[in-house]
Amino acid sequence: MLIRRVLRHTFSLLNVDYVKLNSKWNYRNVISPYHRIYYIDEGEGELSDAEKTLKLEAGYLYIIPSYTLCDLVCPNYLSQYFVQFFEESLEGESLFPANPSILKVKADEVDAINFRRLIAINPGRGINRSDNPQVYEKNIYYNEYQQLNNQQNFAVFLETQGILLQFLSRFTLPGIFQKKGQHIVPEKILESMRFVMANLHLPLTVKFLAEKANHNSEYFSRIFEEHTGTRPLAYITEKRIERAQHMIGSSRLSYAAIAELTGFKSLSNFSRTFKKVTGLSPSTYKQRISNSYSE
Repeated sequence: MLIRRVLRHTFSLLNVDYVKLNSKWNYRNVISPYHRIYYIDEGEGELSDAEKTLKLEAGYLYIIPSYTLCDLVCPNYLSQYFVQFFEESLEGESLFPANPSILKVKADEVDAINFRRLIAINPGRGINRSDNPQVYEKNIYYNEYQQLNNQQNFAVFLETQGILLQFLSRFTLPGIFQKKGQHIVPEKILESMRFVMANLHLPLTVKFLAEKANHNSEYFSRIFEEHTGTRPLAYITEKRIERAQHMIGSSRLSYAAIAELTGFKSLSNFSRTFKKVTGLSPSTYKQRISNSYSE
């Protein structure tokens, strides 16, 4: 059953390339609408999400599922193959859980071969403008690469799909895909969750999310809670505080800036909500983090 579900998915290639990076590759609070896979062959760096930090090291594969908030850091030198791609499904189901996280597995020799082959059959897919996601993550560039996909012949399309599936298969053991019997969240609810994650800085409301899903507010709230275990407003608040915790621990932004970036109307509203959810004020939380690093 899982095999049939996987094969109902296709992948829309965005970028694939081999790059050599330095300390300028240092980006915080990155969240992207596509999946990313890295294969490191030299050097080292760090990849962090809200739960953990993984060392980027030679001989390993890493996956960052779509809408996963993360930090990308290279202290000195790092060379890597990378591929970025969108997931598509006629049934509207994702292969990935609603709240995914970054994963790391030991690479095989075939992984490097597959990356080289993917680059060879899909030329011109590098990111030549900048390594900064804020620069290259624009719809105009997405459309540019989609036009290249439309020009693929059928043989290249099939081989590209096969290689991407091989990469994804490397991450099945840690349990990235939905497990048998796991409750599947409807696509409209998943899309709402993803929209919230990508737009926490906006003044989000239940009415807006419901209209976006073509539901009335009461029905939307009910099915959202049925499939996520929480009401939409509570989910928005939870994700805003999670994002704020990540920013407090990974940046030097002021509390006022963090409040604005996470969608709170004022610093006082942010501080009050933060303490209500975590039991700590933002300053106490930051002190706890600093103390844990120094131990």
